Amino acid sequence: MKKKIAVVLAGCGVYDGAEIHEAVFTLLAIARHGAVSQCFAPDIKQHHVVNHLTGEVVPETRNVLVEAARIARGKIKPLSQLDAVAFDAVIFPGGFGVAKNLCTFAFDGADCQVNPEVEQTIRTAVKAGKPVGALCISPVLLAKVLEGVEVTIGNDAGTAAALRQMGARHTETSHGEVVIDRKFKAVTTPCYMLDASIDQIADGADAVVRALLDLM
Repeated sequence: MKKKIAVVLAGCGVYDGAEIHEAVFTLLAIARHGAVSQCFAPDIKQHHVVNHLTGEVVPETRNVLVEAARIARGKIKPLSQLDAVAFDAVIFPGGFGVAKNLCTFAFDGADCQVNPEVEQTIRTAVKAGKPVGALCISPVLLAKVLEGVEVTIGNDAGTAAALRQMGARHTETSHGEVVIDRKFKAVTTPCYMLDASIDQIADGADAVVRALLDLM
């Protein structure tokens, strides 16, 4: 039977949602390694909407689940319906939407709050012994929820300091490298937290998926 991996998206678009390259390469890696994916996203209002051409915030209102459905080609479910026990792993692609919609790290730093459905998903997966992956900025979710977890966001000093302030351990990494915390079965990689090319993003996503499968 094929392994099932839940992919949690934060919207659609690097500046206000899920990072599209990271999300797509995650889905591709899952398929290429013989597993199947199911996308989820919280059914909530986005913090704000950014014009990705100009980088400016625009006066629009969008829904995280509806926007994430663009990446999932409509095959997506509300995060409230995710039973992490029924999956073999859970993975969080990055994007600023993680720090704005799935938690408040973009505004509150180490004092951030994690969306209750996201927190429940992480805690349920870990309690059930299911591996959890996080790309780019998504390790902040693990750092806030799992006290003492070892993660990586690459080498950004400010973000690494905030992770340590939350009680996490941070290890510097480069392109395509992963950090594996075997206690929590947590796998993280920096992706676009570094100055990365698109092929390096693919390498990082693939490395996380391979590590998750090894931990199953």
